[in-house]
Order: sequence, then structure tokens, then C-alpha cells
Amino acid sequence: MSDGQITAGRERFPWRRFLTRLAAIAIPVALQNLLTTTASMVDTMMVAPLGELSVGALGLCAQFSSLMFSGYWGFVGGGTLFFAQYYGAHDDGGIRRSYGMTWTCMMTVAVTFAALAVFAPGAVMRLYTDKQAIQQIGVQYLRIVGFAYIMQVWSMAMSSLLRATERVRIPMAASVASVGTNIFLNWVFIYGHLGAPAMGIRGAALATTVAGAVNVAAIYLMARAGRYPHLFRVREHFRWDGTHLRLFFKKCFPILCNEVLIGVGNMLINVTLGRQPEHVIAALAVFRTLEGLVIGFFAGFSSASSVLVGACVGAGELDKAYERARRLIYMCSGFILLVAAALLGLRRPILTAMSLSGPSYEAGVRILAIYVAVAVIRMGNWIQNDTFRASGDAVTGTVLEIVFMYALVLPCVLGGAFWLKLPYWAVFLCCYVDEPIRYLLMQRHFYSGRWIRPVTDQGLAALPAFMAARGKAG
Repeated sequence: MSDGQITAGRERFPWRRFLTRLAAIAIPVALQNLLTTTASMVDTMMVAPLGELSVGALGLCAQFSSLMFSGYWGFVGGGTLFFAQYYGAHDDGGIRRSYGMTWTCMMTVAVTFAALAVFAPGAVMRLYTDKQAIQQIGVQYLRIVGFAYIMQVWSMAMSSLLRATERVRIPMAASVASVGTNIFLNWVFIYGHLGAPAMGIRGAALATTVAGAVNVAAIYLMARAGRYPHLFRVREHFRWDGTHLRLFFKKCFPILCNEVLIGVGNMLINVTLGRQPEHVIAALAVFRTLEGLVIGFFAGFSSASSVLVGACVGAGELDKAYERARRLIYMCSGFILLVAAALLGLRRPILTAMSLSGPSYEAGVRILAIYVAVAVIRMGNWIQNDTFRASGDAVTGTVLEIVFMYALVLPCVLGGAFWLKLPYWAVFLCCYVDEPIRYLLMQRHFYSGRWIRPVTDQGLAALPAFMAARGKAG
């Protein structure tokens, strides 16, 4: 039953308890992502003295890892759906079985991208830019950092399980250890301190690889010390049958299609932007790092929404799930506006610290200003989609995002860059032309309540009454 008080025949929303649980999940996740983004900023700042070409190469290599992110994030989204709903239903076997399927799929993606980075780095760099000097630097970085991909994805699989079951402090603490290691080893290996050779861009890659290993080890050790049950019942991770696999891939497949097709679309956009002048490529590399700050704060709300809403759906408390989601979506937009505005206000010291000057600084300011103008709507779309997924609707957000990416965004970006020969800032603006339209469509779907689609017995039993009430309300 609701925790609220009855007032005039209606239940008052339990704000205090809601905000307490929101903070308990969102703040550690936001801090973890802030730490990771800070490490990326430090990477860029420490590589910056090597020149704008090195900064640009580092940014393009990050776009390749973002493509890998798109490849495995569909399984994270699908896995979180099951983790959260089974957690709400107190089904430990369902949690562990879902983790095994999620881990297996994610590691398949990680091994594939690691092999491409280590054994075919030249082909990867030629795809992202036609600048040979940047290609050569990127090849040196990819050959080493490819080994980090497996550990980064492994730690992400464990972190998604821990977050969905409200053990958010473990991945946060592991990130502290990992980021600290990365920053220290950057100092050691890039410039050759403490007797180590000066490795330049290869030193940054080596530091990232060692930090990835530290992250995995720290999560395992802390989870073992805390006697967390779900990571270590390995036999239960692989107790699948045809029914489990069909349900898992039924929910994961739309999300996977979404992430892969959007990842390919973003790759085409990045390939287009990679044909811009060198100073624009450097400015874009710095922007992607700053964008991580915004996404870091957003990820806290997204994780909280997936857990707080998904657990209610799994437990059959569908009205509570709806009310929680409604508040989370608008709270997220408000916080993102504050963070994005702060970045724009601090643009001069931040961009200067990351070695942008002259034309590259001017490009960075324009790109950042455009992003601030669209960030609120963009993150509103993102958190609505994540909320839909955790509640069982993996299709609606997927269809909208894919259709608009290929029918509107890509034609605008590619046509603007190669046919109309628009300036870089106009091409960049085209990347977000679909966001306002999708926001309106997703808001309409949200208020219909049709995004609540349980996978647990408790949730399915409560669904008819919930939908009947929504029909009357409409």
C-alpha cells in the first residue's frame, strides 16, 4: 500500500521517503560518473601538451569506444529491466539468471571490439578521419587500450546489477580506486616519471588499461566482503532454458536494435564531423568530455528511475510506479538545466585548461552553447526511454529514436555537411533536430500509461485494474 497520507480521498505522494531513496541511488551513481568524467577530462588535459592532433586522436578513439557502448548497452537496458522487476518481486533466482545472460552477451561485444582495436587499429582510425597524422596517433592508443575494453564492460555488467539492487556504493567506491589509479599512472607513463619511460599517448592507454583492471578487482573484493549474494552464485547464472532465453531476448532485442542502429547513426555523424578542420575536431573532443559531466548527473536520475519505477512494477504497485516516474522525469530536466548552464558559465576557464585557444576555443564555445540549448529536451527523452524500458516497454522509445535518426537526423547532417557545405556549428546543430518532436510524442505515450508492461506475476496480476483506471482517467 502507499506510504502517503489520505487527504480528501486521495493519497498524498510520500515526498520525504521518495527523495530519500532517490538520493540514496542517484547521488552515488552521479558521483561515480562524475569521477569517470573527471578522469576523461584529466586524460585530455594531460595529453593536451602533446598537441591538438593528440587531443583530436584521443577524442576519435573515444568515439570508437562509444560505438562499443552502443553494442552492449542494449543488454544493460534489458538486464536492468529484469534485475529491477525481479528485485521488486524478491525473486533471487530470476536476478541471478538474468545476470548470467546479460554478462554473456556483454562480454561477447567486448571481446569483438577489443580484437578490432588491438589487431585492426588502422582500419578503425581510417573510418573516423581522413587526417593521416591523427590516424597514426590513434593507432598507437588503440593497440593498447583495446585490452581495457573487456575489463570496462565486465565492470559495467557488475555495476548495473549492483545499482538495480540498490548496492550503489560498491561501484562508486570502485570508481574512486579506478580513477585515482588512472590519474596517477597518466602522470607516470605519459611523461615518464618515477623512472618510467615517457610513452606519450601510449602511456594514457596503458593507464586506462590498468585502471580498468583495478575497477573489476575492487568491485569483486568489496562485493565479497559485503557478502553480496548475486555475483558469486556462478552456477545459478547459467541455469537457463528456452523460456528464459526467449523472454530475455524478447525484451532485449528492441533495446539492442535501438542501441546498435543509433550507434551506427552516431558513427556516421562522427565520421562526418571527423572531416572538419583539425581545430574543430579538437574542440569536439573536448566537448565530448564535458558532455560526460551532464550525462554523469543524468545517469544518477536514470538509474534511480529504473530501480524505483521498475521495482514497483515488479511488485505490482503500478500506480506508485506511474507517480514516481512522472516526478523523476521533470526533476531530471531541472537538474540538467542547472548543470548545463554552469558549464556554459564556466566555459572560459574550462576550455582554456583543456588547451583550447584561438579558433579551437571559439569552436568549443559555439558547440557548448548549442548543446546547452538542447540538453534539457535531450535528457528528458533519454530518461523517459529508460523509464519505459525498466517498466517493460522496450519498443516505443526504440522505434521513435531509430525512425527519427534515419529519416531526419542523418539526412540533415550528411546533406548539410557534404551537399549544402554548411559551417561546422550548423552541422552540429542538425544532430539534435529531432529532439523536440520526439519529446512531444514520448510525453503523449507517458501519460497514456501503456509503457507499464510487467514481467513478474505480481505486476501482471495488477495490470488490468491499472489500465482500466487509466482508461477512465483519459
